[in-house]
Formats: sequence, structure tokens, C-alpha cells
Amino acid sequence: MTSRPPESASPQNSFEIVRMDVEGTSSLDADPVAVEEPLEVRLGARSLLVTMRTPGDDGDLVRGLLFTEGLVLRPGDVTAVTACRDVPDEARGNVVTVSLREGVTLDEERTARVGMVSSGCGVCGKTTLEAIATLAPPVQSGPPLSAQLLLSLPEELRRRQAVFEATGGLHAAALFDREGNFLALKEDVGRHNAVDKVVGEALRFGRVPLVNTILMVSGRAGFEIVQKARKAGIPVVCSVSAPSSLAVRLALDGRQTLVGFLRDGRFNVYAGAERFGMTPEKECELDRPEPA
Repeated sequence: MTSRPPESASPQNSFEIVRMDVEGTSSLDADPVAVEEPLEVRLGARSLLVTMRTPGDDGDLVRGLLFTEGLVLRPGDVTAVTACRDVPDEARGNVVTVSLREGVTLDEERTARVGMVSSGCGVCGKTTLEAIATLAPPVQSGPPLSAQLLLSLPEELRRRQAVFEATGGLHAAALFDREGNFLALKEDVGRHNAVDKVVGEALRFGRVPLVNTILMVSGRAGFEIVQKARKAGIPVVCSVSAPSSLAVRLALDGRQTLVGFLRDGRFNVYAGAERFGMTPEKECELDRPEPA
């Protein structure tokens, strides 16, 4: 069943500002700012959760969130995400209703916990590795990797961040295939929201599990990023910044490759170095090859 995407506002607003410099000069100007608004998710008349997000791709966000957080178990469990019209004008575009496949029920315990998530929170209330590891088995083998391939991804990510280029205020998550070809990119004020949007789009088109793909994120590689990638079957997670210790432990447990500090011609491999043909005992910091 194909659902119509919910209504949503623009991902950026323009505000009048005063620009000042160290010499004390000032000028009036307008500046685009990334939008952050609440999104309420309903099941029938019941409110499931409210999460902060940047408007846009709301249906994909909801599909990805329900799936990666384990509220639904199978890719086809959510059959539609539609905008609620019986809401006050000020809430229009910020309330959606989900429809589930016949016979599907939500995990009540997880629903209660995920209902407390905000755009800056991601992994609130999750305190043990074991609790999250039960959501998904280890990933499939995934693609062999090369330093040259990964080093090309940050520029591809940045080049496609249209709203970030205008506002400087959004995170991005991009998906690439095993050859480094671009597949999808989503932006949001929350790192984990951007990942949920990427996964949600793949769910909508029946592409999960996302074997032989590479996820690239613009922020740090936190635990919740690796967990969501694992739930979607993504074997390789790359970040321009640092991973957390729990993210590394989860990647090792799930046989994922976790790459951090992927920028300026170098990166660190924290887990899954075997996809580069390396053993864990070998040095895992890879530099750009010297020119011939």
C-alpha cells in the first residue's frame, strides 16, 4: 500500500538579524535558520509519541523510527503514514497517523520509552548493550572496502546537503552502495532522525535489509546510529567525527565496520577491519595513498 506523504513545513525559515564584527560595525540582514518542530505520531485516536524533527520526509521518519526502535518487527508492518487534518491550524503538518498491517500490534514497553525521545536525545533510557542487541542479529558480510572509496564519501555527503549549505544547522545521513554510488540522503536537526529517514525511505520501497550498503553520517557515530544501522542490515557505518565506546562495542558484536574521523584524507577503523583485508592486530588508521 502506497501512502501519500504527510504535509510538512519548509525545512528552513528566514529571520532578520544584525551582523556585527570586531570593529563594531553592524548591518541588517536576513539569515536562513534550520526549522525544528514537534511531530506527533498517532495510532487511531491514541498518541504514541512526540519527537522533535526538521519537517520533511515525515512519513519516512516515522517508518524508520518505529522499525529501528523495535516498535514494529517487520519491514511491511507499517502500511501507511498520513497527515491528520482534524487538528488546529497551528498543528497542521505536525501530526500524523500510522496504519499497521492487520494483526500487527506495537511493543508497549518500547513504545512508552521511545515516546520520550527528542531530537537531541536518541538513546534515552537505553542503558545496556544486551537490550539493544536483541533487536537485530549481526549483519551480513557486506562489501569489501578500500580507503579510496571511503575517502570519496565526505565530499559527496557535503555536496548534497542543500539545507545545511543554507543554514549550517542540520545533520545528514547518506546511503551509498558498495561501489560508492549515491543512493539517498536525508537531513534533520537530529542525527538519529536523519538515519531514521534514510531507513524509512528504504522500508517504503522494500529495500530492507540494506546489505552491501554504506551509511555516512555528518555527526559523531553514537550508539543509536550504529544500532539503527544494524536493525536495517547496514554493514558499514562511517562518520566525520568520533564514535562512542558503546558504539564500538555494538559494532564489534554485530560484525559491522565502524569508521570514524573520516575527513582530511584519513580515517580510523574501530571495528570490522577485515572488510579492508586487515586483521584486528594490524594498524587501523588508514591514510590517503601517496601519489604515484
